Amino acid sequence: MTTSGAAATDAPASAGAPEGSPPAAGPPEPVLPRYGGACLTSVVPALMGRRHEPPEWLPEPARQARQVVLLVLDGFGWTQLQAASAGLPALATGVGGPITSVAPSTTATALTSLATGAPPAVHGVVGYRLRLGAGGDRRGQAEVMNVLRWRNDGGDLRRRVPARRFQPVAPFGGEPVPVVTRAEFASTGFSAAHLAGARMVGWSVPSTMVVETRRLLREGEPFVYVYYDGLDKVAHERGLGEHYAEELRATDRIVADLVDALVPGAALVVTSDHGQVDVGTAARLPGPELLADVEILSGEGRFRWLHARPGAADDVLAAAKEAHGHEAWVHTRDELVDAGWFGGPLGSEVASRLGDVALVAHAPVAFLDPADTGETRLLARHGSLTAAEMLVPLVAWAAP
Repeated sequence: MTTSGAAATDAPASAGAPEGSPPAAGPPEPVLPRYGGACLTSVVPALMGRRHEPPEWLPEPARQARQVVLLVLDGFGWTQLQAASAGLPALATGVGGPITSVAPSTTATALTSLATGAPPAVHGVVGYRLRLGAGGDRRGQAEVMNVLRWRNDGGDLRRRVPARRFQPVAPFGGEPVPVVTRAEFASTGFSAAHLAGARMVGWSVPSTMVVETRRLLREGEPFVYVYYDGLDKVAHERGLGEHYAEELRATDRIVADLVDALVPGAALVVTSDHGQVDVGTAARLPGPELLADVEILSGEGRFRWLHARPGAADDVLAAAKEAHGHEAWVHTRDELVDAGWFGGPLGSEVASRLGDVALVAHAPVAFLDPADTGETRLLARHGSLTAAEMLVPLVAWAAP
């Protein structure tokens, strides 16, 4: 399966070198989303219409299943599965392979694409922290919304930024699919944005997640969406070391329990929103020469947007390439749109949520935003288009 593609890049570093000199290594190619193919945007449509010409990348156990459980393991990349499979007796037996996440490879964007079947350019949730339009807040200043919390520095935004206006695409094709997720997520602004109309089934401990899934299958539900965030939380807090390995083993037991909970004719499908890169302490502010011409920052550490002051976008682009071109893909918003990163053209409102220049790390580094103090503590991160972040599993099991 082809999972990578080329975006616009600078000329190789060796251009103009003396004849006969060995070429200098350029930046790696980003792994582009396979919109319309083996990508998160295609998973729910394929599963909900699985009996009508299922795509070749859909795992065999799901193709003719009468009922399907889709388990979304937040923060579980294909690279992490391959590295740990010897110690994961349940996950190692799944039938399937890797598919791609979306750009940016972050929870807010990827889960919205998964539930709606739409690329970021269409649903408009184009990142983790987004600028709220060109007009800014009521004082005329720019403001940035944390999409997962549906807040800005001033507090809750659920009334002022209605979720269904911000993200208009109906999830699950408009069907009232049961969603088994943490109980505290049911009433959040982000859930209202990407799970509108779903039947929320809350759990507080993983065992309840298994019990509720089994109940829904026995009641005949054709499609059940289950979400578990343990791996992502541990990776952010502790990195990809022994704590993550232990959480992987615990998650593997959840998968085994869900396989055992399947009724005859049902299948379990596992995927994820993104993988992880262990950055550790290699997180820092963008070069100071950039910030003088930047009004605000948005996005996240591995996909950082620079919002230039009026008339300064070209200067910011040049300075960003000089300071960080060796460790990040540095492009303008228009370049990324033209290269297909977001799955199509951006409407004016969606475009206004993004900055002028993007720093998209391919080295194991992160670019901090001084306005987002909580992010400084994260050890493992995601958001960029490296294979470790972009390739996620799509694996399945039939009922025993």
